[in-house]
Amino acid sequence: MTNMNHYADPKLKIFALSSNQPLAEKVAQAVGLELGKVSLTHFADGEIRVNIEESIRGSHVYIVQSTSNPVNDHLMELLIMVDALRRASAKTINVVVPYYGYARQDRKSQSREPITAKLVANMLENAGVNRLVALDLHAAQIQGFFDIPVDHLLGAPLLANYFIDNNLVGDDVVVVSPDHGGVTRARKLAEFLKSPIAIVDKRRPRPNVAEVMNIVGSVEGKRAVIIDDMIDTAGTISIAAQALVDRGATEVYACCTHPVLSGPAIERLTNSVIKKVIVTDSILLPEEKRIDKIEIVSVARLIGEAIKRIHENRSVSPLFNEKFSNK
Repeated sequence: MTNMNHYADPKLKIFALSSNQPLAEKVAQAVGLELGKVSLTHFADGEIRVNIEESIRGSHVYIVQSTSNPVNDHLMELLIMVDALRRASAKTINVVVPYYGYARQDRKSQSREPITAKLVANMLENAGVNRLVALDLHAAQIQGFFDIPVDHLLGAPLLANYFIDNNLVGDDVVVVSPDHGGVTRARKLAEFLKSPIAIVDKRRPRPNVAEVMNIVGSVEGKRAVIIDDMIDTAGTISIAAQALVDRGATEVYACCTHPVLSGPAIERLTNSVIKKVIVTDSILLPEEKRIDKIEIVSVARLIGEAIKRIHENRSVSPLFNEKFSNK
């Protein structure tokens, strides 16, 4: 990979593990670096072996790794890589996790449940991570599970860029939160689009099953944009989209930062009333999931700019309102 604007500091290094190599390459390109050399192999029994193939002594290292499916393999790769970097005398170890797995297990909703999002935070810190860079955590308070600095980047400006480019703005558009917990996220997107918001009041009888109860806000005669942090099985978003159409919405678009898209998700989206689904490349989508309805915008420039700002001890907060190119 070549880049005309090569980053000047040789002590800044970016490595990628196996979860999302294409995104890592784009991030490195946005910074002006080539990816560091690392080999990732497996022993016959499935154990993971990492070998860093260049000196990183005294370097500020950033590892790009989403802990997406298979989440346990990707998490273990990350922990082993962190241990290798620490033992090879990296000056700082910074983990860039575009998608933070186990984030939905962020509290005890019933007796004798674990808080796995906190357990993962403990594991990363104990392995030797000095900083976490995350994108649209499922719950913002997960930042507090860490006793190291956490830079929490937002996908809303990038998603907004798509809708602005396609003239989905103004009073004839309504931004819809699929639940009460996502209102802050919806309001952020609505500010960019200069549009009102609505809320789906839903009940969830059991995990991955949603039942729409009511729509709070006016959607009749409007183009609706549903925003969520992730789409997993697409049950919630499909039911919400149908409810919006039933209540008079003329078109329904959906967007999310993390396209988890498990199980029946692709079939549900294909058969839903949703016109387009806009997602980011925080999770690598295999070809069979790239249906015509799905549009992908890249978070690479956002993450690349964040890495440069962190390395140069500059503020990251201006990125919360910047709309980077989706190219």
